[in-house]
Amino acid sequence: MSMQRVVVLGSGFAGLETAYTLAARLTDEQTHVTVVSDRDDFLFKPNTIYLPFGAAEAPLHIPTERPLARRHIKRHIATVEGIDAAQGTVHTSRGLPLHYDHLVIATGAAMRPQEVPGLAEHAHQVWTPGQLHRLGEALRRVATNASHGRGQKVLFLVPPGNKCAGPLYELVFMLDTWLREREVRHHVDIAFSTFEQTYIQAFGPRLHDVVTGEFADRGIAGRTGAAVDKVADRQVLFTDGQEQEYDLLVTFPPYTAAVRYDGLAADDRGFLTCDNSTRAVVGHPEIFAPGDAGDFPVKQAFLAFLQADAVADAISAQILGTAPGAGFEPTSMCVMEMFDKATFAQVPLTVTGDPAAPVIVDGDKPDDYRVGVSPIWRLGKKALGLYLPLRFRRGLPFHSGMPWRAMDVALRVGARTLAH
Repeated sequence: MSMQRVVVLGSGFAGLETAYTLAARLTDEQTHVTVVSDRDDFLFKPNTIYLPFGAAEAPLHIPTERPLARRHIKRHIATVEGIDAAQGTVHTSRGLPLHYDHLVIATGAAMRPQEVPGLAEHAHQVWTPGQLHRLGEALRRVATNASHGRGQKVLFLVPPGNKCAGPLYELVFMLDTWLREREVRHHVDIAFSTFEQTYIQAFGPRLHDVVTGEFADRGIAGRTGAAVDKVADRQVLFTDGQEQEYDLLVTFPPYTAAVRYDGLAADDRGFLTCDNSTRAVVGHPEIFAPGDAGDFPVKQAFLAFLQADAVADAISAQILGTAPGAGFEPTSMCVMEMFDKATFAQVPLTVTGDPAAPVIVDGDKPDDYRVGVSPIWRLGKKALGLYLPLRFRRGLPFHSGMPWRAMDVALRVGARTLAH
């Protein structure tokens, strides 16, 4: 068997998990893996939610040079300019094209606030560390004004086209707790509006009920089914004619593919159309798109890991001539930070094909659907925040080895005892 060339585009959750899993499963004689990225580090994005409240950014950046070299994975720092699927090549900003036998497209998603008039000009976004630092400055101004008795209105907004607003829910709860600790919450009106018909719609009624109850207990004015039409200075206008005023507007904009690939099947936002089980791009069994670059409707780190594992399994099976495993089975696990406590959700998902509700809770797996609220879940979030960076610093995949098995057991025991 000749050595197979695997090129991975992107150094985020899906890209590195795929590369490290392949390196763990295959020998140097069987495969040569190259990771192409326009950056030299991995950003642990889930913990950027702490940046507005004073957390340090540096620990969230994990250099990739040594971990990749340790696993004999070549690093190619460049911008992806396109692929030629017929020739099996990737064109980058650095010199000659890269040839591949198997291609993994994990270039992720980007934000497109321009879809909503005025959103880019007037709202604070929560996508990059820089944006979250600027949000922190704005929140400190809100707290200062409130401490002087000047009333403030903070509005959190989820527009159509957003693919995972979980971090925005975390931020609204964290802000409530943060303001209460500073004894200025009574001078700040907090509101939350989403275009979805329920809160965190894809994750079903149990998480919606938790959010609804928390909003009521915390005095947060929540609203669902509210599609934004346009944003003006200190005012949001909705398609149903209603208006909402704000002093500070915080939003998670519409998603789009970070890179568009001519000649490959994709939806109207550029997300590559994939076989749901293997994440192979339709019409190209040698090309895969795990994580945010693909068309799975929910964009989330844990789901990206599961897709990357399925891709690594499919590529390994092709190279070794063995039968592939079960493939991608979408069960999300997430911990929603609130500062005073946290919410855990384990949600089996199924794709519907309905644009209004493209993903729903899988009714065939009722025992796997669990949601719980407890201060103890904050420890779980901290543990995950330590475990994942440690694995990637060592060039090891997230879902492997004794550490992951211990973490998985702890999460499942917690789900049975602290969730229902």
